[in-house]
Amino acid sequence: MTMPRTFAGRMMLAQSIVVGIGAATLILTAWIVAPPLFHYHLSHLGLVSPALQLHSEEAFAFSFLIAVVAASIVSVTAAGAVSWFLVRRVSRPIEELATAAESVAAGQFDVEVSQAGFSSELEQLSRSFRQMATRLGESDATRSRLLADLAHELRTPLATLEAYIDGLEDDVLEADGEAWSTMRTQVHRLRRLAEDLRESSAAAEHALGLVLAPLDLRDTCAAAIAAAAPRYQAQEVELVLEVSGAGLPVVGDELRLQQVLANLLENALRHTPKGKMVAVHAYADDFDACVDVIDEGEGFPPGHSEQIFERFHRMDRSRATSSTGGSGLGLTIARAIVLDHQGSLLAASEGVGHGARFALRIPLRSED
Repeated sequence: MTMPRTFAGRMMLAQSIVVGIGAATLILTAWIVAPPLFHYHLSHLGLVSPALQLHSEEAFAFSFLIAVVAASIVSVTAAGAVSWFLVRRVSRPIEELATAAESVAAGQFDVEVSQAGFSSELEQLSRSFRQMATRLGESDATRSRLLADLAHELRTPLATLEAYIDGLEDDVLEADGEAWSTMRTQVHRLRRLAEDLRESSAAAEHALGLVLAPLDLRDTCAAAIAAAAPRYQAQEVELVLEVSGAGLPVVGDELRLQQVLANLLENALRHTPKGKMVAVHAYADDFDACVDVIDEGEGFPPGHSEQIFERFHRMDRSRATSSTGGSGLGLTIARAIVLDHQGSLLAASEGVGHGARFALRIPLRSED
């Protein structure tokens, strides 16, 4: 006998063996117990005729055999039908999950898994598998988009460097300060892109290695603004700091929080035209230390408030007013750092041309 390879076949074989053993046990036990017990009770009736006693015992044995066989056939048939129903109800979602798993393993993440309502465990398994397939599909799409965006980001500085090198080699360009400055700028851009990619990956894996300590977020804001002030002055954009309250005590990584504010200020400067203003408001509410970075720049459609935190979202060139574009990873890294501080970083805008507002929230340090 060949062992079935399918789950349903093996389950049915196991059920058939159990039912068969149960039926055989019942028949054997009844056959061993019932006739002697009938003979015992019949002998106590005082029947003296051996022929009558023999006929009674044969009649009992025959009727007993017919009843047991009929009952066994009915019970085995009913048990087999119920077992087949249960096996199919259990095996069908498992077979679908196995087929879906093969599709996912082959890179096809758009799979259909029906709702398995037989039991809460199978239902949870089906739901978890659908969620896993969806997450894997999103991750694969993100990876593909990241590679495409990275290739796009690398193309411009590499093309510039190649053009300058060819020009210098063919004596079309002079090896003057402007040429070397342009090439150095493109190399700096490539280096920054590589560093931001490394930090973005570390941030996504929560592996930034934060060094947490008590600090006042007002001082962090002041340091970030002092560092950004020369660039704002050079581009003639006004930068102001408004602080409310006596202090903003938090527990955080001073350097990483300065990096968050630096990225927000750089993003605001990049999208704010000459003669406009960027304001930083630092204050406290009931639970959080709050920093709002508000610019008078180009803003963005209200429905893009989450998309702007995606990697390389700055590829919408129509929004950039500066030629010194960043890597497109600054806001992604900033939000990851804030999330690791148990805080939040949200963006809002009334639309293109109406500026943008970035709201940073870090939980206030409890006074013990």
